[in-house]
Amino acid sequence: MYKKLIPVVFFVWALFTVHMPLHAQKLASPSAKTVLTIGGKIGQTNGQGLARLDMVMLNALPQRTIRTRTPWYPGVTEFTGPSLADVLTLVEASGTSLRATALNAYSIVIPVSDAVDHQVVLATLLNGKAMSVRDKGPIFLIYPFDSKEQLRASTFYERSIWQLKSMELE
Repeated sequence: MYKKLIPVVFFVWALFTVHMPLHAQKLASPSAKTVLTIGGKIGQTNGQGLARLDMVMLNALPQRTIRTRTPWYPGVTEFTGPSLADVLTLVEASGTSLRATALNAYSIVIPVSDAVDHQVVLATLLNGKAMSVRDKGPIFLIYPFDSKEQLRASTFYERSIWQLKSMELE
């Protein structure tokens, strides 16, 4: 009788292991230079109470492209990178707001709900090319301004932080 259960138990174990969501797996350590740290109310860390992410880790997430006009570039510009929602899921974020900080110490508080409500992207590519610090990179938190009229306002322009280096979930 027990021998008949062994294949069933193995099948159920394999099903849950193979199809386990990304956020339910342990967060790997970065293999390259850390470009983004996330702290605060998170369930996944990989060192010193923080989630440290490199470009390899960000590029491994599903990529999303936004084509939008911005106050910083002429015409329509293309931004590509993982969605903020996917990054927050990866680290098992539980806060209601996040403090985003740039390399130059500019800091802004952003509601976590913006990640889903407005499909915010952590862009790593600008018109298909990696962004240098000089080009507002390596990470630019960007809203799809052309998707909703309400996004074309100073509130959302101020939340679009370039040279993003860290986020703290509050």
